[in-house]
Amino acid sequence: MRAKTFRTWLEYLQAQDRLAVIDRPVSLRFELAALAKKLDGRKAVFFSQVDDYQVPVVSGICSTREQFAEALETDPYGLIPKFAQAVASPVPCRQVKKEDAPVKDHIRLDDIDLMRMLPIPVHHEKDAGNYITAGLFIVRDPVTRKQNVSIHRLQVSGKNRLGVLLLPRHTFHLYKQAEEAGRPLECAIAIGVDPATLLASQASTPFGVDELEIAGALRGEPLEVVRCETVDIDVPAYAEIVLEGRILPNVREPEGPFGEFPKYYGPRSDKEVVEITAVTHRSHPIFYTIVPAGYEHLLLGGIPREASLFQTIRQTVPSVKAVHMSPGGTCRYHAVVSIQKRNEGEGKNAIVAALANSFDIKHVVVVDEDVDIFNMEEVEWAVATRFQAERDLVVVHGAQSSRLDPSTKDGVGAKMGLDCTVPLGSEPMRYLRINIPGYEEIRLEDYLRPGGGTLGESYREGGKKAVR
Repeated sequence: MRAKTFRTWLEYLQAQDRLAVIDRPVSLRFELAALAKKLDGRKAVFFSQVDDYQVPVVSGICSTREQFAEALETDPYGLIPKFAQAVASPVPCRQVKKEDAPVKDHIRLDDIDLMRMLPIPVHHEKDAGNYITAGLFIVRDPVTRKQNVSIHRLQVSGKNRLGVLLLPRHTFHLYKQAEEAGRPLECAIAIGVDPATLLASQASTPFGVDELEIAGALRGEPLEVVRCETVDIDVPAYAEIVLEGRILPNVREPEGPFGEFPKYYGPRSDKEVVEITAVTHRSHPIFYTIVPAGYEHLLLGGIPREASLFQTIRQTVPSVKAVHMSPGGTCRYHAVVSIQKRNEGEGKNAIVAALANSFDIKHVVVVDEDVDIFNMEEVEWAVATRFQAERDLVVVHGAQSSRLDPSTKDGVGAKMGLDCTVPLGSEPMRYLRINIPGYEEIRLEDYLRPGGGTLGESYREGGKKAVR
């Protein structure tokens, strides 16, 4: 398995010439993020010298859809079905002994100073400080014993303290239960895991599903986990670094601003606080950061949302073929849906189902299956030639929306759907796409000379005239 661990995946990328190694000194403040962004979508980057730290930093390990598919040993069109199947059929984790878990190579239980130990970057100009952006945040339901995994932005606010943004989802629900009982909620933050486990953490599931078990299904084998030192949490045994701690009850401290996925700043406000009680890590650990609003960040959130969106639409329009949360829409706000249209009105039904799937979704474009939904030029062509606003536009006013969308009013905004499907029973030639016979079979390398070839002397400006 090329992506069995964080390190085997890095080795694979390096072997494929898709890992840039930067050996010169790099600053944690902006410079690291700027370099990673320069390579965004092209190569992962390994920073061997970050300020005065002995710990290197990696970013961009999966910044294209093809890379995520490759890590899961499928192709881009097989990615969503594989993810959906994993969500439907989780594989229980395998508990390993402490001595068999590389993340236990080194254990620190006291004198914890996060910024002294770890190269945690400052990414954007107005960010409030140093942020952990790629930590799997793991908590446990004390009643069911099931764990919940998610990713939250984590601002270093003290030697062993982190401000955390908890949205009103599963982790927040468990925290509020603990807080109302007057106790902290134990947690662990795993940094540097394999791509399948990273992706599984973002699955949209009912409450009570352990995302680490989804990771096992994606990997095709149980994920190996080990119990923490100071909290009752199981973490990936091959993680690079684990921070153990607890979310304090009835404590709020200022957090933010922070550059978020819409490419704007999330505002400063009082947030929950995590107190770190232990740090464990591998020998020669590697710190992993995700540059916010880069392709890695967007796809990590978008691909699991696509799996959920596909399942939702299929309940209403069984002939749905594929869905795509586009990077231009921050992989949250724009959805493109491909259907095999069998009945008039199915395009609009698909729009309604998509908008109902998530309050984040703002604009939906529905196209026929002959349109490549991963090629936005093709999607725009469908809008240009198959859409008439007076009959094909769906608008919803005053709907709950993303609070991080600055165009909304306190998280309330309008939604829009464009039905770009061809009307059934149209004249055969009206929507027939032009085609050059043999185009798909042409191999340019069979025709082009190595190096591109040169013009003959007779065809050069000022060259010899052809002899008649």
